Parts: sequence; C-alpha cells; structure tokens
Amino acid sequence: MLALAKNKAHELNLCNVEFKIADMSNLNYSDESFDSVVCVFGIFFMPDMESQIGELWRMVKPGGKLAITTWDQDFFEPAYSNWKTVLKSIRPDLYSAFNPWDRISQADSLRKLMQDGGTSNIEIDSEVGNQSLSSPEDWWTIALGSGLRWTIDQLDVGDINRVKEANLSWIEENNITAVGTSVIYAVAEKKYV
Repeated sequence: MLALAKNKAHELNLCNVEFKIADMSNLNYSDESFDSVVCVFGIFFMPDMESQIGELWRMVKPGGKLAITTWDQDFFEPAYSNWKTVLKSIRPDLYSAFNPWDRISQADSLRKLMQDGGTSNIEIDSEVGNQSLSSPEDWWTIALGSGLRWTIDQLDVGDINRVKEANLSWIEENNITAVGTSVIYAVAEKKYV
C-alpha cells in the first residue's frame, strides 16, 4: 500500500508527502504536529481505543481535525453472518461472537469513544453503501482484502477451501448480489485556546 501511495504521490508531483511504516501505539510525534490526523478502519484494532484516540488527538494542532472511520453494524451483510456461521462450524476456535469493530458500529458508540478519548467538537456522519457482487467469487476477494484476512491466514489449506466453498455456495443459493459497506465517520476539531 505504501508503494502504491508513493507512486501516486510521484505521479501527482506531490513533494510534501512522506510515507512511513510505524506502530500506531508508538508514533513518537511531538504534540500538535499535524493539521489533520486520519485513521480509516484501524482504531478498532487497538486494545485501548480510548487511549489511542487521546494519543492521536494530542498530535493535532489547534484548528486541526482528527477523523476516525469505522464500519457500521451491517458490516458486509448478509455475507458476513454466513461467514461467521461457517467459520464457527469449521474452526470454532477462530470464531468470535464479538469483533473489535462491533463496539463502535453505531453513531452513539463512536461519539462516546471520541469523547472518552478526550476530543471535542465532534461531528458524526454516516454513509450508506453497498459493494456489488458480479459473482460469488467477488465475496472472497473482498474477504481477502479486509480484516477477515487475518482469520483466513490462520486456516490450513483444507479449511480455507471449506470456508470459501461454503460461503460462495450460500451466496449463490441465496442470490446475494451485494454486501453492505456502510461506514460511520467521526471528525473532531481542536479549537484554538
């Protein structure tokens, strides 16, 4: 992803952009370093989301913004519910009735996270979306390119094939032509003191 971003920046002749790989929980930037801090589909992977919001907020300059994006409660539905059912039957040790994004999959819960992380002047917005599936195979491509990839990588080849086949068969049998990709955005603006 960084290589793609670097190439795009080069093509657009953007010379004021720097790309780095870093641990979000240990960024070591000074206070008020950035005009904007953006975290897209990542905050829910942090064990202590409130503290991480506080850390990101610390790096925002007065007048700047912190933007957080998360999935809404219909994440990849209806295929995701079938995914969990199949996974539970094949590898119950990898199944979880709770996923990290579940905690902030509604506007009120995302607002509370932002408040608990110390931000202020919070605006919440949502965007309803769907990803069309031209074939059941598209679902597997989506799964491989999402947070579900970690689970897939824990499976052996036989289990991968069983999960994939069961998911794609269910999608075909139920004539599923799209999955939900609705998101919730939170933007906090740091006021001048």
